[in-house]
Amino acid sequence: QVQLVESGGGLVQAGGSLRLSCAASGLTFRIYAMGWFRQAPGKERECVATISWSGSADYADSVKGRFTISRDNAKNTVYLQMSSLKPEDTAVYYCAAGRLANRRAPGDYNYWGQGTQVTVSS
Repeated sequence: QVQLVESGGGLVQAGGSLRLSCAASGLTFRIYAMGWFRQAPGKERECVATISWSGSADYADSVKGRFTISRDNAKNTVYLQMSSLKPEDTAVYYCAAGRLANRRAPGDYNYWGQGTQVTVSS
């Protein structure tokens, strides 16, 4: 079965950096678009960044210039490099896989990981 496993979350001070990883198995990774989403308590899940199978990336305005999404098809892994972190970036971060490129709606993704907590202290 398809599995997406996130790692790399944790507690970091404002201004710091973290790199999230999402290892995929059970699917032909190279033909799937990937997305990173986040959900803070009491808020809806929002798209942070997406990357197509060819590597074309798209970002939410709130993270543009601070976050970078990338993928390694040989390792079936997608990454989210987060820099200049702010307290408002605190959330559970999820990776997702879908067949439509650079979509921001959660419903456009077929598979989801279990999430990893990112907490940014002020």
